[in-house]
Amino acid sequence: MERFFRSLKSEWIPETGYRSFEEAKRGITDYVLGYYSCFRPHAHNDGLPPVMAEQQYWNAQKAVAKIT
Repeated sequence: MERFFRSLKSEWIPETGYRSFEEAKRGITDYVLGYYSCFRPHAHNDGLPPVMAEQQYWNAQKAVAKIT
């Protein structure tokens, strides 16, 4: 979590801060759900963003059983 908040502060939050709570909420949500999860590469995931790493994981899994 500390690394996440460091990235948030250094990559996204303006140096002058936000003008209102709503602006901060919108901006931080855009960072987390947009850039951080979908585009920002993560060393832990071999350079993939979390969304792509999760898709790759599930695509590699084999079905255990099929219930009909």
